[in-house]
Formats: sequence, C-alpha cells, structure tokens
Amino acid sequence: MGRQLPRADVLLAVMGGPHVNDTVTSAVRLAQALLERGATVQIWTCGHATGLTKQSLGGSKPRNLENWEYDYPSSAMLAKELLDSFPEQLTWYSCRFCTEERGSQPHIEQIRLRPPFKFTEHLDAVDNALFLGVC
Repeated sequence: MGRQLPRADVLLAVMGGPHVNDTVTSAVRLAQALLERGATVQIWTCGHATGLTKQSLGGSKPRNLENWEYDYPSSAMLAKELLDSFPEQLTWYSCRFCTEERGSQPHIEQIRLRPPFKFTEHLDAVDNALFLGVC
C-alpha cells in the first residue's frame, strides 16, 4: 500500500504550454491568495508546465529591455518563494512522464515527481480542483 496523500482544500492543475497566456500569473496569484487565507493547496504541473520549476531557470528572467534595471523573478523563483513561505500549506507536484519527456529536470528541490496515473489520487485528496491550461 502506497503513502496516502495529505488532504488539501484546492488542487490547481497547470497543464500544457503555460506561457501562451496568463496561466502562470493566474496560478501563482490564485495559489498565494488561497494560502494567505489559510487554505491548503496542491499544485500539479503537466505537459510543458513542468518546465516552470526547472533549476536551470535560475532566480531571474532575462533582462527586460523596457525596464533594464528591474530583476524579474523566474517562474522557478516564484514557486520557491511560495513553497518557502507556506511549507505546511503548499505542495507542488510535477508529472514524472512529462518532466522526463520534456527535459524539465532537475526541478527545484521542493518539487515532488509523481507518475501520471497517480493524478486521480490527487483529485480524491482535495475538496476542489481547478484546471488551468489545456486539458
């Protein structure tokens, strides 16, 4: 018998190519708002969204030509900051198959890899699920 997933209030499933629209910003802001209100949150990334937490992204995005002096955090840094700020409330999972297929490894250390066939266990362990991106 495998380990039981902890119960959570909300699962945010981020699917597909996250940078084609405002999916990443929406997911991070929604997660932060829920966490600040005391909710427990799981984030699951699948498809190209597994690249959001690659270690190779470093802490900053490439410089923005319109605001050269400002240091914009990478998606990996945003994830790390959320995970560090809410260690008891937030868990972040990445689909193992998509991670390996898309070369998204290694992730930042807080990311937990799970096989895709375990996704239904996450749905069973939460009260609400919201899918962002391609389903």
